[in-house]
Amino acid sequence: MSDVPTHALRGLRAIAIFEATKGVIALAGAAALAAIGPDALQHELQTALARLGIVVQRGSSALLDAITPQTVHVAVAVGLVYAGMRLLEAWGLWRHRAWASWLGCIGAAAYLPFEIYALWHHPDWLTWGVFVLNLVIVLVLARDLQRRRRA
Repeated sequence: MSDVPTHALRGLRAIAIFEATKGVIALAGAAALAAIGPDALQHELQTALARLGIVVQRGSSALLDAITPQTVHVAVAVGLVYAGMRLLEAWGLWRHRAWASWLGCIGAAAYLPFEIYALWHHPDWLTWGVFVLNLVIVLVLARDLQRRRRA
């Protein structure tokens, strides 16, 4: 790791912290979803919609009807897989592993077409911020991979 420039290591570590944060948030979301369960989730959603002036009953709303034990289990599983991937990537980037740079670069680049589409239809500051952040992540990780290839 001594051959890694300090600024490159700082960039990888910053991305690692960002990815770890996303992983922890996903883990917390999956745990909260598992803890609350489908019935309480339906009730809370009904309450939130009622506060917005939208009154819906179970059996008359596709959204409420879609919240079942099976769909909650699938959502929890997806959240756990996502969290695991983000935390694994963060660990690898912190330890300066090439596979983590590949994983992060491909993962962040996969979002870029969707972000360009979003920019085309909703060019606000938040959309630009997300696009620029992911583009910077792709460039930093691609630069790390290029540096590794030359070494």
